[in-house]
Amino acid sequence: MADSTSQKPAVKKDSGGETLAIKRVFEGRTATLLYVTGIICSLFHLWVNTIGIMPEIQRNAVHYSFMLFIGFLQYPMLKRHARQCLPVDYFLAILAFCVGLYLVFFEDALHMRNEVPVMADLIAAGLAIILLMEITRRTTGLLIPILSIIFLTYGLGGGSYLSGLWNFPGVTVERMLYRMYFAPDGIFGTIATISSTFVFLFVLFASFLIKSGAGEFIINLALATMGRTIGGPAKMAVFASGFMGSVSGSAVANTVGTGSITIPMMKKTGFSSKFAGAVEAAASTGGQLMPPIMGAGAFIMSQWTQIPYLTIVAVAFIPAIMYFVSVAFFVHLRAKKMGIKPIPEKDIPKIGEVLKHGWNFFLPIGVLMGLLMVGYTPTFSACGGIVAIVVASWINPKTRMSLRDIMDALASGGQNMVTTGVILLCSGIVVGVVLMVGMGIKFSMLITMVAGNSLMLTIIMVALASLILGMGLPVTASYIVLAVLAAPAMQMLGTSLLAAHMLIFWYSQDANVTPPVCLAAYSASGISGSKPLETGFESWKIAKGLYIIPLLFCYTPILFEGPWWQVAETVVTATAGLFCFAVFFEGFNTHALNKIQRLLYAGTAVMLLWPDMRLHAAGAVLLVIMVMRERATVKKEALETA
Repeated sequence: MADSTSQKPAVKKDSGGETLAIKRVFEGRTATLLYVTGIICSLFHLWVNTIGIMPEIQRNAVHYSFMLFIGFLQYPMLKRHARQCLPVDYFLAILAFCVGLYLVFFEDALHMRNEVPVMADLIAAGLAIILLMEITRRTTGLLIPILSIIFLTYGLGGGSYLSGLWNFPGVTVERMLYRMYFAPDGIFGTIATISSTFVFLFVLFASFLIKSGAGEFIINLALATMGRTIGGPAKMAVFASGFMGSVSGSAVANTVGTGSITIPMMKKTGFSSKFAGAVEAAASTGGQLMPPIMGAGAFIMSQWTQIPYLTIVAVAFIPAIMYFVSVAFFVHLRAKKMGIKPIPEKDIPKIGEVLKHGWNFFLPIGVLMGLLMVGYTPTFSACGGIVAIVVASWINPKTRMSLRDIMDALASGGQNMVTTGVILLCSGIVVGVVLMVGMGIKFSMLITMVAGNSLMLTIIMVALASLILGMGLPVTASYIVLAVLAAPAMQMLGTSLLAAHMLIFWYSQDANVTPPVCLAAYSASGISGSKPLETGFESWKIAKGLYIIPLLFCYTPILFEGPWWQVAETVVTATAGLFCFAVFFEGFNTHALNKIQRLLYAGTAVMLLWPDMRLHAAGAVLLVIMVMRERATVKKEALETA
């Protein structure tokens, strides 16, 4: 079945999802096959999430079939096979497609047998698990499949060899296969539902928005608004990554998409390669925190907590803005420290001209948010937003989408979903075993035993766990595992359901900027030409807000869990505290600081961030005094120089 009419496929790093897997780029018949399959896949998901009527588990099984069929053709078994699609890849693609459809055609027969599976059912279930692990290995590496195998082994009897809290007698192979394939808490359960509904439609929404030319508009808007400020290109990266991230929901895709433009501009104005890459990585990581899409985690959070999606994105907006402001603080201070000037006026587009040619791109976002606000589901709102993108593009002749553009967007939407889709589907194995054996409660009891009644120690343990998991798991998988295991422990200590999940969601993002494995930073280093690990450590420093702001979720009413005036006071003082931390790390404000001055800024940051209004007042006074003294010193030095 080799594609004899086409050349060997080219390869590229896949930046459309949450990983940097090797992805084949075909020509000829296989390219046409993938293109048509991507279109059919997207049309199916649009149909089934709007006017189509189909049982949830069957919809998820068809979703599985499409993701694995595309995945086995796009991602090679081994690196040495990256430039050729082997017959076994076609075989596995077809087999996976059939295994998913088996459930659609034979689920009713199982129910007629009073849930007693026959041998064919068990074979299909076993193949579904094996094929899913293999495609997950191809797209994300070995860790998620190994984690799935460990959990399956525990549930099948491995837990019987453990004592005490972790002892579990195990279930039979038949029972495990049934639970993983036919039950609503297995591969085709809650996580698959999130993947086949919310996540797929918003990935498709992003695909349409980018295809309509919104990416270029966002870059030009960022340049027009930030270009005249100190460190303009770097602030432009922060601005553009925030907007792009609110659409793409992927830190790696954000880094590659905006970084290819912003990183060369930052280097051109005088920033080092390492700093330019680090700023882009840190800013792009914030893209998954910025409403309305926020990556797959926001939908998973909404589904599990039963908190409306609109509520989650509403309370997430202010913390996300604070994160981007904290990154901008580092940029501003470094630019002043290096004496970097704004972008020349001749290279900056007029904001009026930018808006004149791109104002229509705001309409789809407005339609999306408007539908959410009046009470429509996220799936219906995403579909409405997709239609709005096409209609809005016709307003401007330069952005008008043709039928071919629409087909391209449908095809790329289906193909770009593969990595995220298989991560979510394979995570269903872990979640299914955790729910079956009650591991979430056991893990929560363990955390409580170790941390006692200390919420701070519990948060530190969650942060360390997220760091360790992030070394091998993509962001979405890291959030799923931690949410299942650690959220109940935080709730037992008095943290609200929303705050617990939001903290875990934020901490799961640190995989993008924390060495030794930091995909966003490594992607940025490839563009900037800097050393990957150095860029990773620099982005880890710049992204300090990612570690500090979540603490506010548990100790302050910043998620609108208190009076509005307390929320406002927390936002103002915490933002000032983040500025002080940036000054401490950079060792510069209006001029270079000595060690004592830097320590004073660090102390002031702690006072402004500590949940005590008296300390806030004292910290604010101390900050004003220090800034006034610095300005007086600078003025005095200027007079002496003159």
